[in-house]
Amino acid sequence: MNLLRHLLLRIVAVALLCLLATTAYVLVSSNQAARQATWRVTESLGKQLSFQQLQMRSGFGHALPFPDFTLWKQTRSVAGICVHFAATSSQKTYNLCNGAELPGTPVPSSFEALYRWFFNPGLALHQAITFKGLEYGVLTVTPSAEMEITQAWENIRRLLGLSVTTVFAVCCLVYLSIRRALRPAQTLVKGLGNLEQGQLSYRLPKFELIEWQRIAEAVNQLAASQQQLLSDRQRLAIQLLETQEEERRYLARELHDEFGQCLAAINAVTASIAQTAEERCPELLAETGQISQITQHLLIGVRGLLARLRPAELDGLGLKASLEGLVSGWNARGGGTRYRLVISGDCAALPEALALTVFRIIQECLTNIAKHAVASHAEVRLAISPGAVELDIADDGIATRLPFPTHTGIGLLGIRERATALTGWLELSLVQPHGLRVEVWLPLGPSTGMRR
Repeated sequence: MNLLRHLLLRIVAVALLCLLATTAYVLVSSNQAARQATWRVTESLGKQLSFQQLQMRSGFGHALPFPDFTLWKQTRSVAGICVHFAATSSQKTYNLCNGAELPGTPVPSSFEALYRWFFNPGLALHQAITFKGLEYGVLTVTPSAEMEITQAWENIRRLLGLSVTTVFAVCCLVYLSIRRALRPAQTLVKGLGNLEQGQLSYRLPKFELIEWQRIAEAVNQLAASQQQLLSDRQRLAIQLLETQEEERRYLARELHDEFGQCLAAINAVTASIAQTAEERCPELLAETGQISQITQHLLIGVRGLLARLRPAELDGLGLKASLEGLVSGWNARGGGTRYRLVISGDCAALPEALALTVFRIIQECLTNIAKHAVASHAEVRLAISPGAVELDIADDGIATRLPFPTHTGIGLLGIRERATALTGWLELSLVQPHGLRVEVWLPLGPSTGMRR
């Protein structure tokens, strides 16, 4: 759930609970006020009747017969009260009701039912009228239940009108305040998304609230640390690749200068021995032929090693010619796989390190296809744009699922390391109905992070 909506719902729930508690308090207060009013009327009437007995016993006399409710009728302090007096010495009863007009607003039946169920309005109070130990009757005061319910409803109605307005205003103000306070969260989420995509140069801005500012500082510090680690890792990887290529160059030179020259000399000596043996010792011709065959086999092997270690076309003719020669060589070997090369863009625009990386990646991919794919067709697409180099190498081999087992070799790992060293990326996907696609993206120029 959205955090802003979650907090707003919590605030509304708390406001409703407070409103419910206030409503309960008002209802209880209304009921207690009605009971206290009934009790005051009962106490006042009891004192008046007792005072009448005192006047009659003391000889002052009393013009009106007992009980006399004239004084209470004149005051009329509480409306909706019914008084009942039952004399002890006779069967006479006296009844008097102080009527009142109910307010014009009708009371909902549901509210009336709930109020009656909770508070039992109209509860009568009884008080015995005594004087000097003699009981003269029982006074019963009964309040009007309808009047009490109506008064309670009026109180609740006024409360609800004020409370709803207040709660709505408070919720609006709180919503706007929380929305403004949580606005940096969207910036944080966007920033974390940029960092997840490899844009480690992105930095979060400053925020007003200190809590958001601390989070932003921690995220920025983490991004800076990751950027530094990635930069050091890339620098180390580039140095390792440069060292590896330097070793390859050195081995290629040694193989060419030492082994090549030695094998050429052995061939020359073998030819001389064969010529002498033909004139003087024909029995040695078979051995000289075997030496020549072995030497020729070594020469072919050395040429193959030289091509893999450092292709001469790469230094002399450039990347395009080297790739065309590489694909032509694989096609010439047979094996049931036909290779196709498609190049768009200017290969001469690539720096030496990048051109060498592209060549090594394609070389490794074609080797993997020949060894493992059992494919009939393979296509290499190289696209060079002003900002990046994109490689797409696909085959129709036997691959049907990803990922590959981790023990299959270090070829793909080496490709990934080469791409990562140049702040690029490698992605594997399946070709329908079967086969493997290797996609490599390399930046052409400075880059602050890997694009995905």
